[in-house]
Amino acid sequence: MKTEAVSNGRHGPSPRLVLITGCSGGGKSTLLEALAAHGHTTIREPGRMIVRQALAEGDDMLLPWKNPVGFAKRALAVARADLEKARRQSGPVIFDRGLLDAALALEHANGTPLEKTLSEDLPYSAPVFLAPPWRMLFENDRERQHGWDEAVLEYERIETALHRLKIGHLRLPKVPVDARVAFILKCLTLAAPRATDA
Repeated sequence: MKTEAVSNGRHGPSPRLVLITGCSGGGKSTLLEALAAHGHTTIREPGRMIVRQALAEGDDMLLPWKNPVGFAKRALAVARADLEKARRQSGPVIFDRGLLDAALALEHANGTPLEKTLSEDLPYSAPVFLAPPWRMLFENDRERQHGWDEAVLEYERIETALHRLKIGHLRLPKVPVDARVAFILKCLTLAAPRATDA
């Protein structure tokens, strides 16, 4: 399994930067692990890593349920660092959440407009893949303390943001993970910048 940071593709040859976002507990992390097992370079969700580290260190100021602004700003920093490091990478890279999610979390936390935080076009390739709410998969754990209703509201904010930013996206089907992997790989093989909104 290979996990690397990735680039925005604005300097030199552009690797394909594939974003998987959507509902919390919608199967994104499991999907990312399956894609990594198939030999694809992947980037783990920044938020999970931040929460895990904060819990280990007893740092409440980076927990989203204690300090959502501090958490969002840290997630932005991590996502941008991943993108900067990736300028040295080549080939396709697949993200579990990223810059879009962090910017949207900040907007929700303190009202900072999404467009202001991003300031430039998102670096990810079209289409962005959107994991829809899937009640059967959703569960809480130590790092995910919000409930189902909150997860659905977050998903709706993400979908609305993709429309606001006019970013082509596709909803992932509610099928077993191997079928989701096949769906993504087929879409990437056929992908063109003209991918239509879901």
